[in-house]
Amino acid sequence: MKVLGLTGGIGMGKSAAAQLLRARGFPVVDTDDLARQVVEPGQPALAEVRDAFGAEIIAPDGRLRRKELAQRVFADAAARTRLESILHPRIRLLWREQIAAWRAEGHRLAVVVIPLLFETQAETELDATICVACSAATQRDRLLARGWPAKQIEQRIRAQWPVEQKMARADYVVWTEAGLDVHAAQLERILRGLS
Repeated sequence: MKVLGLTGGIGMGKSAAAQLLRARGFPVVDTDDLARQVVEPGQPALAEVRDAFGAEIIAPDGRLRRKELAQRVFADAAARTRLESILHPRIRLLWREQIAAWRAEGHRLAVVVIPLLFETQAETELDATICVACSAATQRDRLLARGWPAKQIEQRIRAQWPVEQKMARADYVVWTEAGLDVHAAQLERILRGLS
């Protein structure tokens, strides 16, 4: 089984690419979903996050106050590194387990969506990498359309490698400025080359 890593800057089309790949029948695991899973109430990571960032980061219902935590860690690189040291090993373990299960099921290709793919050196465990990318102006427009304030957009963009660096490291690049049909056609060409 071949394992593809899908990455790109925030707001550049990772979710759209993942949906297109799922629609073609390929199994996809998104590490953003796994990141939410590992901090569910009762999970050891949630207790570690509470210990690292204070009890006020936990809501009365026992859930993580994700927005408040994000505001802290995207404003403070040391806090972000501390959070990543708690979450990233658990997330990697989960996607490795998912890949093993898919391999046992006999899938020919599977996809792991990892926003910080190169930042975490995950490419060493993958057969190929795809970076989705768009212009900085389109990226900002997409994030503004989500209702994000400009300061939050800048903090999130700064927390990742520049997309040009990701593009240079990736085996394939999908340019997402055009519609989903163009996005899908680019993915299709990549998949044909991998079979």
